[in-house]
Amino acid sequence: MLRVWFGDGKNSAIYNTSVYFKNQYKDSWITDDFARAVIEDVDKSKVLDSNDIDSPVLGKIPPEKLSGGVKALLLMKNKPGKIFNASNCGDNCAKWLLELGKHQNYTVCLYHIMNFGPGEFEIRIMNHDKMVVHNMSEFLDAADRYLIGGRK
Repeated sequence: MLRVWFGDGKNSAIYNTSVYFKNQYKDSWITDDFARAVIEDVDKSKVLDSNDIDSPVLGKIPPEKLSGGVKALLLMKNKPGKIFNASNCGDNCAKWLLELGKHQNYTVCLYHIMNFGPGEFEIRIMNHDKMVVHNMSEFLDAADRYLIGGRK
């Protein structure tokens, strides 16, 4: 399940995912099916091999030049025990965050309101131990309480 801390939460999040990614990623992360799908969907790029990605904007690039959102998603998938800053991700990553949550538990921090779309989902709000939200209306209520309003 996707677990969200609004703000910093109780644990330190890895805020600069680009630096962390550059020093932690493995070649095998880039060529798995999840990575290929995320890179194609979010960055509109094609993985040629573990060190060569074809970007329509930048040409052939190494993994270090992927977008912050793709880097964050790959870190979340491959380092599930860490807490990452999901505010490095745009709304185009929201469906991938939910997809990851279907397969493993992981926690992110959000410093903004992310649009998870009109459908149903399950996200545990870590600022409140028992709160699980199921749609954007409930998610916005939680954001108002913990992110915007700053109440506990």
